[in-house]
Amino acid sequence: MKILYHPDKSDIQLSSVLYALSDPIRLYILSELHKAGERTCGDIEVPVVKSTLSHHARTLREAGIVRVRSLGTQRFLSIRTEDLEDRFPGLLKSILDAYEVSGAPI
Repeated sequence: MKILYHPDKSDIQLSSVLYALSDPIRLYILSELHKAGERTCGDIEVPVVKSTLSHHARTLREAGIVRVRSLGTQRFLSIRTEDLEDRFPGLLKSILDAYEVSGAPI
């Protein structure tokens, strides 16, 4: 099984986090994970094909926003809340609050 790269907490860069969350689909995925906790890629309904969803999940993982855990053929996504809060206090809450207020659909 391929080992998935997750940056160390100290290696998470603000520019990478903001870039990853500049896409409405990835922001929606983050919002859904925040509401429901850990979910599989298949549980998140987005209007994109499976390969594009995988790309978005990889971008979020490589930016240090989510942790991806493999179990059999499924991939579970969860937000790295503690790591992001330690690295950039208040950023995640601010982004999620702004997203909710905007009511931005995907």
